[in-house]
Amino acid sequence: MSSNLTKKALALSYFTVAYNILEGLISVFFGTITGSIALVGFGLDSFVESISGGIMIWRFSQKSIDVHKEEIIEKKALKMMGYTFYILASYVLYESFTKLYFQEIPQPSIAGIIITTISLIIMPVLYVKKHNLGHKIKSKSLIADAKQTMACMSLSVAVLLGIAMNKFFGFWQADPIAGIVVSGLLIREGYLVLRDKKLCH
Repeated sequence: MSSNLTKKALALSYFTVAYNILEGLISVFFGTITGSIALVGFGLDSFVESISGGIMIWRFSQKSIDVHKEEIIEKKALKMMGYTFYILASYVLYESFTKLYFQEIPQPSIAGIIITTISLIIMPVLYVKKHNLGHKIKSKSLIADAKQTMACMSLSVAVLLGIAMNKFFGFWQADPIAGIVVSGLLIREGYLVLRDKKLCH
């Protein structure tokens, strides 16, 4: 694997961790003071997403001696990536059903709109870079990480949709329903990764 491409993969991974931790802290803070459960959930999801970036930092920091060892490292990273999909899906599913059962209505907030909008701008760019680099260096784990970045973007859409539908139409259930759909997609992707099958594009 090219040293230059490995450095690019590491740079993307470090950015992923730093951005998601910052996003998580800001989201949880504003979600708490505004009483927005959706925004707090989004922030906690960002912390889970940072795990994915951390795994990639570990994976691309390994010094492989030969092709066989590199394949072993790749498989270990891919396996851990698959489990993070399940962790994220479990959290989103739990939060979604909890909101529906207890009727925890997400409160509209300017901070929530700004945070999720920024995420919708950054995440697609990050996804494309990871996805393309993953194919270039033939790293399934980096491609899986790219898919999780796209999942994070989907959750941003869900939070924004929930806030908008609640604010303008009073349909607060839009947020948890979207969360259930996203969690189903996450479970499917986690299954494909762990089975080492081709990821859908």
